[in-house]
Amino acid sequence: MTINSGDQVLIISPDNKTYLVTVAEGKGMGTHLGELTLGDAIGKSYGDRIYSSLEHPFILLEPTLEDKMMKVKRHTQIIYPKDAGFIILKTGIQSGMRVVECGTGSGSLTMALANAVVPDGMVFTYDSREKHLENARKNIENAGYSDNVEFKLGVAQNGFDEEGVDVVILDLPSPWEGIPAAAKALRGGGRIASLSPTYNQVEKCVEKLEEQGFVYIETVELLLRYIRVSTGKTRPVDRMVGHTGFLTFGRKILSKKESIDDSTEVL
Repeated sequence: MTINSGDQVLIISPDNKTYLVTVAEGKGMGTHLGELTLGDAIGKSYGDRIYSSLEHPFILLEPTLEDKMMKVKRHTQIIYPKDAGFIILKTGIQSGMRVVECGTGSGSLTMALANAVVPDGMVFTYDSREKHLENARKNIENAGYSDNVEFKLGVAQNGFDEEGVDVVILDLPSPWEGIPAAAKALRGGGRIASLSPTYNQVEKCVEKLEEQGFVYIETVELLLRYIRVSTGKTRPVDRMVGHTGFLTFGRKILSKKESIDDSTEVL
């Protein structure tokens, strides 16, 4: 695949430092191994090389979704790919779905959600701070998902504009405050996911989910450990991220009133 001006490229240095850049004519970048002229990448193929001013080779690779998520400009802590991937799998998010996210942050999870619903789905992402939304908007634009994300300034306590959505995801300090709004926005059988760093947050979240009539409630924690591979001495890396957050899931059932209203519509 040929690299064109405006493409995002993952550049790897000889000592395995990585840079996610947008290539363009006349654009340069300083590194610890000399200056790179990013325009040199135009017309080359992924897997090829460009050379720094000090003649060090830098490899050009096509960035994956994980690369884009981990390289976003951060104003907040991000949702790690291991958690984002499980959220998408567990909630069944797929092409064409409508998803509400509350707690945009830096847009890392937003990016993964948008990737899952393309080309016809939509992610409606809310945050209480305009600064966060502006940063996330730029990150999403750079990643190429602007057509599938709508940014909204607001808090969960005030409710969501959308109704009948497939999934609601809450990344909030007090997720229980957003659960009533999520219940109202979700269609029957719709799924909810919440991310929390502490046990007491999970307890309050689950209590509120039960109160609001959600079922199939589960909480999990995912741990990821890398392995250092070297012939004769392969072992786990010395350090790992021991905890990123707890993931709580549930599914909405219809109230008796909603069931009656639905059956009336069918008749």
